[in-house]
Amino acid sequence: MFMGKTRSELREIASKVLYETYILDNAKIKYDINNLIKEELEIENDFVNLLVKGVREKQEEIIVLANKYLIDWEISRLSKIDKAILSIGIYELLYTDTPAIVAINEALLLSHKYSDEKVTKMINACLDRIYKEETKE
Repeated sequence: MFMGKTRSELREIASKVLYETYILDNAKIKYDINNLIKEELEIENDFVNLLVKGVREKQEEIIVLANKYLIDWEISRLSKIDKAILSIGIYELLYTDTPAIVAINEALLLSHKYSDEKVTKMINACLDRIYKEETKE
């Protein structure tokens, strides 16, 4: 637990911040990522910073991987919140020490909350393929 929030809650905050960045990027509005994070969190949190900044830093690689493993679909066609959820899942799978089962399950929990069943299944299949093809555990 961090400042009373679970990692699941912190992932949700990170997904909201990423969602905001995608909207602002789309509108070509400049922003400070640290200010966006501060708006969502009363106390600075290393885990949220790691996820948000890590996904932003690796976004191009994440997009390439997502498009490689999404069947008959592209990440750009997902809603911005689904893109954020999938991006965090991919980032955690490949660039953190979060166990794969946890990274995938957490992405699915968020997807169940914000998406429909079809998108949740798509995210699950994509993360499962990435896990099987791109990780050596």
